[in-house]
Amino acid sequence: MAAGRRVCVFPSPRELGPALARLVAEEAAAATAGGGRFTLGLSGGSLVQILARDLPAAAAAAAPSRWLLALCDERLVPAEHPESSGGAYAAQLLPRLPGPGPALLRVAPALPPAAAAADYEQQLRQAFPGQDVPVFDLLLLGLGPDGHTCSLFPGHPALQETEKLVVAVTDSPKPPPQRVTLTLPVLNAARAVAVVATGQAKGPVLKRILEGEEDEPLPAARVRPRSGRLLWLLDEAAAQGLSIPLERQDGS
Repeated sequence: MAAGRRVCVFPSPRELGPALARLVAEEAAAATAGGGRFTLGLSGGSLVQILARDLPAAAAAAAPSRWLLALCDERLVPAEHPESSGGAYAAQLLPRLPGPGPALLRVAPALPPAAAAADYEQQLRQAFPGQDVPVFDLLLLGLGPDGHTCSLFPGHPALQETEKLVVAVTDSPKPPPQRVTLTLPVLNAARAVAVVATGQAKGPVLKRILEGEEDEPLPAARVRPRSGRLLWLLDEAAAQGLSIPLERQDGS
């Protein structure tokens, strides 16, 4: 197993969710212990439902008012659209967290893609003053069956970006086509990254990422925090084809 990487396997998403919530709460408590803030990057998809279900109870003692939430990527659709990650978190998670709740940086979906990316990058720079690249306490990422994470897709030029914090994607192979996404320099600057993958359909790509040594690594395989921790949270269905050492968890 790669140095600094842990691969934890849960019986099902039902057990994985509380463990993910505890991870968030523990990282938040550590970051805010001295009166500081906790910075958390959120991805969309199934993570919204998992966090909305399991995080509120775990977060009660972790000072949510001192959290800064940001989106790891966003589809350029109105907030009320079902594909809007920011809209989903605002509707499903934030109202359930103990008040006063955290701040959430939002992408401006009405702007053209390049302008939306520039605007979001400016928000990040203002939120992380003095840092050339924002250092998040924790990033929560998902995984697509093609190996994409955030809106970084295989073979896309965005994978080569080294200067910008946020880039526009106008040709996403997965609808909707217009998006903005954090870049690899931001992902790899984080203090901790957790990648969540569940379901049998994720098995083949997980094997490529966690066991393979490919000349052109898939986007999720390029997530390698320089000085932070990398945690993979899987269910049994997703992990069943892996032959690497795994940490079996019961979720309790």
